[in-house]
Amino acid sequence: MNAATTTATRTLVALDIDGTLVDGENKIPSGTVETLDLARAAGHEIVLATGRSLVGLLPIAVRLGLINGWGVCSNGALTVRLDPSAPSGYDVVDARMFDPRPVIRRALETVPVARIAVEEVGWGWRTNHPFQPGELNGQQKLVTVDDLVTQPATRIVLVAPEIRRLTDALHATGVTVTPMSPDWLDVAAQDVNKAVALDGVRKHLNIPSERTVAVGDGVNDLAMLAWAGRSVAMGHAPAIVRSAADETTGTIDQAGALAVLRSLVPDVDRSLSPLAAQIATAEASATDPVVLRVWHGIGPDLSRCEAWTLRTGHWVRHAPIPSGVGTTMRAIEAAASEAGLPYPRGDEGRRRAQWRSVTGPGPAGFELPLTSF
Repeated sequence: MNAATTTATRTLVALDIDGTLVDGENKIPSGTVETLDLARAAGHEIVLATGRSLVGLLPIAVRLGLINGWGVCSNGALTVRLDPSAPSGYDVVDARMFDPRPVIRRALETVPVARIAVEEVGWGWRTNHPFQPGELNGQQKLVTVDDLVTQPATRIVLVAPEIRRLTDALHATGVTVTPMSPDWLDVAAQDVNKAVALDGVRKHLNIPSERTVAVGDGVNDLAMLAWAGRSVAMGHAPAIVRSAADETTGTIDQAGALAVLRSLVPDVDRSLSPLAAQIATAEASATDPVVLRVWHGIGPDLSRCEAWTLRTGHWVRHAPIPSGVGTTMRAIEAAASEAGLPYPRGDEGRRRAQWRSVTGPGPAGFELPLTSF
Protein backbone atom coordinates (compact mmCIF):
# COMPACT_ATOMS: atom_id res chain seq x y z
CA MET A 1 0.00 0.00 0.00
CA ASN A 2 1.20 3.50 -0.78
CA ALA A 3 0.97 5.92 2.14
CA ALA A 4 1.06 9.68 1.86
CA THR A 5 4.26 11.21 3.21
CA THR A 6 2.32 12.61 6.18
CA THR A 7 1.25 9.21 7.54
CA ALA A 8 4.57 8.03 8.97
CA THR A 9 4.33 10.18 12.10
CA ARG A 10 1.46 11.02 14.42
CA THR A 11 -0.11 14.38 13.63
CA LEU A 12 -2.38 16.67 15.64
CA VAL A 13 -5.33 17.55 13.41
CA ALA A 14 -7.32 20.54 14.69
CA LEU A 15 -10.79 20.81 13.17
CA ASP A 16 -13.25 23.64 13.48
CA ILE A 17 -16.88 22.47 13.75
CA ASP A 18 -19.36 24.91 12.22
CA GLY A 19 -18.73 25.36 8.53
CA THR A 20 -16.00 22.71 8.58
CA LEU A 21 -17.56 19.49 9.91
CA VAL A 22 -21.16 20.65 10.29
CA ASP A 23 -23.22 22.71 7.84
CA GLY A 24 -25.65 25.54 8.56
CA GLU A 25 -28.46 23.05 9.20
CA ASN A 26 -26.36 21.14 11.74
CA LYS A 27 -25.88 18.25 9.31
CA ILE A 28 -22.64 16.31 9.02
CA PRO A 29 -21.55 15.58 5.42
CA SER A 30 -21.79 11.94 4.40
CA GLY A 31 -18.59 9.98 4.99
CA THR A 32 -17.25 12.28 7.70
CA VAL A 33 -17.41 9.79 10.58
CA GLU A 34 -15.85 7.01 8.51
CA THR A 35 -13.01 9.27 7.38
CA LEU A 36 -12.37 10.50 10.92
CA ASP A 37 -12.18 6.87 12.04
CA LEU A 38 -9.55 6.14 9.39
CA ALA A 39 -7.51 9.17 10.44
CA ARG A 40 -7.60 7.98 14.03
CA ALA A 41 -6.66 4.44 12.96
CA ALA A 42 -3.63 5.97 11.23
CA GLY A 43 -2.50 7.21 14.64
CA HIS A 44 -3.44 10.87 14.30
CA GLU A 45 -4.87 12.91 17.17
CA ILE A 46 -8.15 14.58 16.18
CA VAL A 47 -8.91 17.71 18.22
CA LEU A 48 -12.17 19.61 17.83
CA ALA A 49 -11.43 23.35 18.11
CA THR A 50 -14.56 25.46 18.12
CA GLY A 51 -16.12 28.75 19.10
CA ARG A 52 -19.01 26.74 20.51
CA SER A 53 -19.41 26.42 24.24
CA LEU A 54 -18.82 23.04 25.84
CA VAL A 55 -22.50 22.10 25.74
CA GLY A 56 -22.43 22.82 22.02
CA LEU A 57 -19.34 20.70 21.41
CA LEU A 58 -20.42 17.59 23.31
CA PRO A 59 -23.36 16.43 21.15
CA ILE A 60 -21.36 16.99 17.96
CA ALA A 61 -18.43 15.00 19.41
CA VAL A 62 -20.83 12.11 20.07
CA ARG A 63 -22.22 12.26 16.53
CA LEU A 64 -18.68 12.24 15.14
CA GLY A 65 -17.63 9.30 17.33
CA LEU A 66 -15.02 11.45 19.09
CA ILE A 67 -15.96 10.63 22.68
CA ASN A 68 -12.33 9.98 23.62
CA GLY A 69 -9.78 12.71 23.04
CA TRP A 70 -9.28 16.44 23.32
CA GLY A 71 -11.54 19.40 22.69
CA VAL A 72 -10.99 23.16 22.61
CA CYS A 73 -14.15 25.21 23.22
CA SER A 74 -15.21 28.85 23.40
CA ASN A 75 -12.46 29.97 21.02
CA GLY A 76 -9.73 28.58 23.27
CA ALA A 77 -11.05 29.63 26.68
CA LEU A 78 -11.75 26.03 27.67
CA THR A 79 -9.73 22.87 27.05
CA VAL A 80 -11.33 19.53 27.91
CA ARG A 81 -10.43 15.85 27.82
CA LEU A 82 -13.36 13.89 26.45
CA ASP A 83 -13.75 10.68 28.45
CA PRO A 84 -16.92 8.53 28.53
CA SER A 85 -15.90 7.15 31.92
CA ALA A 86 -15.97 10.64 33.48
CA PRO A 87 -19.22 11.58 35.28
CA SER A 88 -20.15 14.21 32.67
CA GLY A 89 -18.28 12.66 29.75
CA TYR A 90 -15.37 15.09 30.07
CA ASP A 91 -12.76 16.55 32.39
CA VAL A 92 -11.87 20.25 32.30
CA VAL A 93 -8.11 20.54 31.77
CA ASP A 94 -7.80 24.32 31.49
CA ALA A 95 -10.28 27.18 31.93
CA ARG A 96 -8.98 30.67 31.15
CA MET A 97 -11.13 33.06 33.17
CA PHE A 98 -11.38 36.85 33.31
CA ASP A 99 -13.29 39.53 35.19
CA PRO A 100 -16.37 40.39 33.08
CA ARG A 101 -17.12 43.72 34.81
CA PRO A 102 -14.94 46.14 32.80
CA VAL A 103 -15.99 44.87 29.39
CA ILE A 104 -19.70 44.63 30.21
CA ARG A 105 -19.79 48.11 31.74
CA ARG A 106 -17.90 49.59 28.76
CA ALA A 107 -20.30 47.89 26.31
CA LEU A 108 -23.44 49.10 28.13
CA GLU A 109 -22.12 52.64 28.44
CA THR A 110 -21.95 52.82 24.66
CA VAL A 111 -24.79 50.48 23.65
CA PRO A 112 -27.35 50.29 26.50
CA VAL A 113 -29.58 47.91 24.53
CA ALA A 114 -26.84 45.32 23.98
CA ARG A 115 -27.78 41.76 24.65
CA ILE A 116 -25.20 40.05 26.85
CA ALA A 117 -24.60 36.38 27.57
CA VAL A 118 -22.05 35.04 30.05
CA GLU A 119 -21.07 31.40 29.65
CA GLU A 120 -21.82 28.86 32.39
CA VAL A 121 -19.43 26.00 31.62
CA GLY A 122 -21.22 22.72 30.99
CA TRP A 123 -24.71 24.20 31.36
CA GLY A 124 -25.45 27.23 29.20
CA TRP A 125 -25.63 30.99 29.70
CA ARG A 126 -26.70 33.81 32.00
CA THR A 127 -28.24 36.61 29.93
CA ASN A 128 -29.64 40.11 30.44
CA HIS A 129 -32.10 39.71 27.53
CA PRO A 130 -33.44 36.55 25.87
CA PHE A 131 -31.56 35.15 22.90
CA GLN A 132 -33.40 33.40 20.09
CA PRO A 133 -33.38 29.57 19.89
CA GLY A 134 -30.22 28.44 18.15
CA GLU A 135 -28.24 31.60 18.85
CA LEU A 136 -26.58 30.07 21.91
CA ASN A 137 -25.72 26.49 22.81
CA GLY A 138 -27.32 25.21 26.00
CA GLN A 139 -29.85 26.64 28.41
CA GLN A 140 -30.42 30.29 29.31
CA LYS A 141 -31.15 32.00 32.61
CA LEU A 142 -32.37 35.60 32.58
CA VAL A 143 -30.59 37.67 35.26
CA THR A 144 -29.79 41.27 36.11
CA VAL A 145 -26.63 42.96 34.89
CA ASP A 146 -25.28 42.84 38.44
CA ASP A 147 -25.68 39.06 38.36
CA LEU A 148 -23.73 38.87 35.11
CA VAL A 149 -20.58 40.23 36.74
CA THR A 150 -20.55 38.36 40.05
CA GLN A 151 -17.91 35.78 39.08
CA PRO A 152 -15.09 35.22 36.57
CA ALA A 153 -16.13 34.11 33.09
CA THR A 154 -14.65 32.04 30.28
CA ARG A 155 -16.57 33.79 27.52
CA ILE A 156 -19.00 36.65 26.95
CA VAL A 157 -21.22 37.26 23.92
CA LEU A 158 -22.26 40.84 23.04
CA VAL A 159 -24.97 41.40 20.44
CA ALA A 160 -26.26 44.72 19.07
CA PRO A 161 -26.49 46.43 15.67
CA GLU A 162 -22.98 47.30 14.41
CA ILE A 163 -21.40 46.45 17.76
CA ARG A 164 -18.25 45.46 15.90
CA ARG A 165 -17.24 49.12 15.97
CA LEU A 166 -16.55 48.71 19.72
CA THR A 167 -13.86 46.08 19.15
CA ASP A 168 -10.89 48.32 19.92
CA ALA A 169 -12.55 50.04 22.88
CA LEU A 170 -13.44 46.72 24.49
CA HIS A 171 -10.02 45.28 23.75
CA ALA A 172 -8.56 48.16 25.74
CA THR A 173 -10.21 46.74 28.88
CA GLY A 174 -7.74 43.83 28.73
CA VAL A 175 -9.68 41.15 26.87
CA THR A 176 -9.62 39.33 23.52
CA VAL A 177 -12.44 40.48 21.24
CA THR A 178 -13.39 38.48 18.14
CA PRO A 179 -15.99 39.97 15.76
CA MET A 180 -18.06 37.05 14.50
CA SER A 181 -20.29 39.39 12.47
CA PRO A 182 -21.04 43.14 12.44
CA ASP A 183 -23.61 42.57 15.19
CA TRP A 184 -21.87 39.88 17.28
CA LEU A 185 -18.72 39.94 19.42
CA ASP A 186 -17.12 37.05 21.29
CA VAL A 187 -15.05 38.10 24.30
CA ALA A 188 -12.48 35.99 26.16
CA ALA A 189 -9.52 36.57 28.45
CA GLN A 190 -6.49 38.43 27.16
CA ASP A 191 -4.37 36.48 24.66
CA VAL A 192 -6.88 33.64 24.48
CA ASN A 193 -7.54 31.97 21.13
CA LYS A 194 -7.71 28.51 19.60
CA ALA A 195 -3.98 28.50 18.82
CA VAL A 196 -2.90 29.03 22.43
CA ALA A 197 -5.15 26.24 23.67
CA LEU A 198 -4.13 23.87 20.87
CA ASP A 199 -0.47 24.42 21.57
CA GLY A 200 -1.07 23.34 25.15
CA VAL A 201 -2.64 20.12 23.85
CA ARG A 202 0.22 19.64 21.41
CA LYS A 203 2.81 19.91 24.16
CA HIS A 204 0.87 17.51 26.38
CA LEU A 205 0.78 14.96 23.55
CA ASN A 206 4.47 15.57 22.76
CA ILE A 207 3.80 16.22 19.08
CA PRO A 208 6.29 18.43 17.18
CA SER A 209 4.92 21.78 16.04
CA GLU A 210 5.55 20.89 12.40
CA ARG A 211 3.26 17.86 12.78
CA THR A 212 0.11 19.96 13.14
CA VAL A 213 -2.75 20.49 10.71
CA ALA A 214 -5.64 22.94 11.11
CA VAL A 215 -8.83 23.28 9.07
CA GLY A 216 -11.29 26.15 9.53
CA ASP A 217 -13.53 28.68 7.83
CA GLY A 218 -13.96 31.68 10.16
CA VAL A 219 -12.12 34.73 11.39
CA ASN A 220 -11.89 33.04 14.79
CA ASP A 221 -9.71 30.42 13.06
CA LEU A 222 -7.03 32.88 11.90
CA ALA A 223 -4.74 32.34 14.91
CA MET A 224 -5.19 28.57 14.60
CA LEU A 225 -4.28 28.64 10.92
CA ALA A 226 -1.18 30.72 11.64
CA TRP A 227 -0.16 28.25 14.35
CA ALA A 228 -0.46 25.06 12.32
CA GLY A 229 2.36 23.47 10.38
CA ARG A 230 -0.18 22.92 7.60
CA SER A 231 -3.18 25.24 7.45
CA VAL A 232 -6.25 24.67 5.30
CA ALA A 233 -9.17 27.03 4.70
CA MET A 234 -12.58 25.80 3.64
CA GLY A 235 -13.57 26.84 0.13
CA HIS A 236 -16.45 29.03 1.32
CA ALA A 237 -14.33 30.88 3.91
CA PRO A 238 -13.97 34.67 3.63
CA ALA A 239 -11.06 35.93 1.57
CA ILE A 240 -9.13 36.98 4.68
CA VAL A 241 -9.24 33.39 5.95
CA ARG A 242 -8.35 31.80 2.63
CA SER A 243 -5.41 34.17 2.19
CA ALA A 244 -4.11 33.27 5.67
CA ALA A 245 -4.04 29.52 4.95
CA ASP A 246 -1.41 27.46 3.13
CA GLU A 247 -4.10 25.89 0.97
CA THR A 248 -7.83 25.88 0.31
CA THR A 249 -10.03 22.79 0.15
CA GLY A 250 -13.64 22.36 -0.96
CA THR A 251 -16.65 23.99 0.65
CA ILE A 252 -18.72 22.41 3.41
CA ASP A 253 -21.24 21.31 0.75
CA GLN A 254 -18.35 19.56 -1.01
CA ALA A 255 -17.18 17.99 2.28
CA GLY A 256 -13.86 19.79 1.87
CA ALA A 257 -12.50 18.69 5.27
CA LEU A 258 -12.67 15.06 4.17
CA ALA A 259 -10.12 15.66 1.41
CA VAL A 260 -7.67 16.94 4.02
CA LEU A 261 -8.26 13.95 6.28
CA ARG A 262 -7.84 11.50 3.40
CA SER A 263 -4.47 13.05 2.58
CA LEU A 264 -3.27 11.95 6.03
CA VAL A 265 -4.05 8.24 5.72
CA PRO A 266 -2.68 5.38 3.62
CA ASP A 267 -4.44 4.52 0.38
CA VAL A 268 -6.36 1.41 1.46
CA ASP A 269 -8.86 -0.57 -0.60
CA ARG A 270 -12.12 1.40 -0.48
CA SER A 271 -14.17 -1.77 -0.97
CA LEU A 272 -13.14 -3.03 2.48
CA SER A 273 -15.60 -2.99 5.36
CA PRO A 274 -15.04 -0.15 7.87
CA LEU A 275 -13.41 -2.51 10.39
CA ALA A 276 -11.11 -4.09 7.81
CA ALA A 277 -10.19 -0.66 6.40
CA GLN A 278 -9.25 0.64 9.84
CA ILE A 279 -7.10 -2.42 10.59
CA ALA A 280 -5.39 -2.07 7.19
CA THR A 281 -4.84 1.63 7.83
CA ALA A 282 -3.30 1.00 11.24
CA GLU A 283 -0.96 -1.64 9.85
CA ALA A 284 0.07 0.46 6.84
CA SER A 285 0.72 3.61 8.88
CA ALA A 286 2.95 1.89 11.45
CA THR A 287 6.62 1.52 10.63
CA ASP A 288 7.13 -1.43 13.00
CA PRO A 289 5.39 -4.78 13.70
CA VAL A 290 1.74 -4.48 14.76
CA VAL A 291 -0.54 -6.45 17.05
CA LEU A 292 -4.26 -5.93 17.56
CA ARG A 293 -5.14 -5.71 21.24
CA VAL A 294 -8.68 -6.14 22.53
CA TRP A 295 -10.40 -5.96 25.89
CA HIS A 296 -13.84 -7.24 26.80
CA GLY A 297 -16.55 -5.35 28.64
CA ILE A 298 -19.15 -7.01 30.83
CA GLY A 299 -20.32 -9.34 28.05
CA PRO A 300 -18.67 -10.97 25.05
CA ASP A 301 -18.44 -7.76 23.04
CA LEU A 302 -15.21 -5.78 22.97
CA SER A 303 -14.97 -2.57 24.97
CA ARG A 304 -11.61 -1.57 23.43
CA CYS A 305 -9.75 -2.41 20.26
CA GLU A 306 -6.36 -0.90 19.48
CA ALA A 307 -3.30 -1.37 17.29
CA TRP A 308 -0.01 -1.55 19.16
CA THR A 309 3.45 -1.45 17.62
CA LEU A 310 6.91 -2.52 18.70
CA ARG A 311 9.02 0.62 18.92
CA THR A 312 12.64 0.61 20.15
CA GLY A 313 12.05 -2.67 21.91
CA HIS A 314 8.83 -1.65 23.68
CA TRP A 315 5.18 -2.14 22.79
CA VAL A 316 3.37 1.20 22.51
CA ARG A 317 -0.18 2.11 21.55
CA HIS A 318 -0.29 3.15 17.91
CA ALA A 319 -3.97 3.86 17.23
CA PRO A 320 -7.55 2.99 18.16
CA ILE A 321 -9.64 0.78 15.90
CA PRO A 322 -13.01 2.53 16.39
CA SER A 323 -15.17 -0.03 14.58
CA GLY A 324 -13.74 -2.83 16.70
CA VAL A 325 -15.60 -1.60 19.78
CA GLY A 326 -18.80 -3.59 20.28
CA THR A 327 -17.69 -6.44 18.01
CA THR A 328 -16.08 -9.79 18.86
CA MET A 329 -12.66 -11.39 18.54
CA ARG A 330 -14.01 -13.48 15.67
CA ALA A 331 -15.03 -10.29 13.87
CA ILE A 332 -11.50 -8.93 14.30
CA GLU A 333 -10.08 -12.12 12.78
CA ALA A 334 -12.47 -11.92 9.83
CA ALA A 335 -11.66 -8.25 9.21
CA ALA A 336 -7.90 -8.89 9.31
CA SER A 337 -8.37 -11.69 6.78
CA GLU A 338 -10.52 -9.42 4.60
CA ALA A 339 -7.71 -6.85 4.64
CA GLY A 340 -5.24 -9.52 3.54
CA LEU A 341 -3.23 -9.37 6.76
CA PRO A 342 -1.91 -12.72 8.01
CA TYR A 343 -1.90 -13.74 11.65
CA PRO A 344 -0.68 -16.87 13.50
CA ARG A 345 -3.00 -19.88 13.41
CA GLY A 346 -2.94 -23.30 14.98
CA ASP A 347 -1.48 -26.24 13.07
CA GLU A 348 -4.41 -28.63 13.38
CA GLY A 349 -8.17 -28.82 13.18
CA ARG A 350 -9.93 -25.56 12.40
CA ARG A 351 -6.65 -23.62 12.50
CA ARG A 352 -8.04 -21.05 14.91
CA ALA A 353 -6.28 -17.72 15.35
CA GLN A 354 -3.66 -17.78 18.07
CA TRP A 355 -4.50 -14.92 20.41
CA ARG A 356 -2.06 -14.20 23.23
CA SER A 357 -2.91 -12.92 26.69
CA VAL A 358 -1.96 -9.31 27.47
CA THR A 359 -0.42 -8.91 30.89
CA GLY A 360 0.13 -5.75 32.87
CA PRO A 361 -1.86 -3.18 34.83
CA GLY A 362 -5.54 -2.74 34.02
CA PRO A 363 -8.09 -5.24 32.71
CA ALA A 364 -6.99 -8.48 31.08
CA GLY A 365 -6.89 -8.48 27.31
CA PHE A 366 -5.74 -10.41 24.27
CA GLU A 367 -3.59 -9.60 21.28
CA LEU A 368 -3.37 -10.92 17.72
CA PRO A 369 -0.09 -10.36 15.85
CA LEU A 370 -0.47 -9.23 12.23
CA THR A 371 2.91 -10.69 11.26
CA SER A 372 4.70 -13.98 11.84
CA PHE A 373 6.97 -12.78 14.68
